[in-house]
Amino acid sequence: MTNRQAKPNSKKTEAALVAICAAALLIASSCGKELVYNQYHRTGHAWEKDAAHAFAFTIDDETAAYDLILEVRNNGLYPYSNLWLFCDEASPDGRILSDTIDCELADNFGKWNGKGVSIYHSSFPLRTGYKFPRKGEYTISVRQGMRRDTLKGITEIGLRIEKAR
Repeated sequence: MTNRQAKPNSKKTEAALVAICAAALLIASSCGKELVYNQYHRTGHAWEKDAAHAFAFTIDDETAAYDLILEVRNNGLYPYSNLWLFCDEASPDGRILSDTIDCELADNFGKWNGKGVSIYHSSFPLRTGYKFPRKGEYTISVRQGMRRDTLKGITEIGLRIEKAR
């Protein structure tokens, strides 16, 4: 009786492994939301109280639901744990919807909530599952709503829009 071990066919094993990895990658990539808009504006050395950052985008499908996310990047010079933002949405017919957002950038102990090391990136939902009333060009303007005329430590403000699931 011979004691031989069967050698696996390395070419078949390699091909099967490649096929499994490709299928997993395809499934993982299909799980992401469809990105409609993603833009950032630098605030400069300090964000002036009256300086509005306007994000203009086009909506082609008013039947779809969208998630609107505010993006905030700050550094360690930001002196507060939260950031108040005034947001105005101008629709194609000239109507303006206004909202005030409280962004919690740090916890009660001063630890930044955002991801990063020297620049911290935080995301805050502005609207979830929102259906725009009509097709056309929209503009969302964002101003800082803190009690200081100039605000240091906020490096960028952004808007991301994704089709909701």
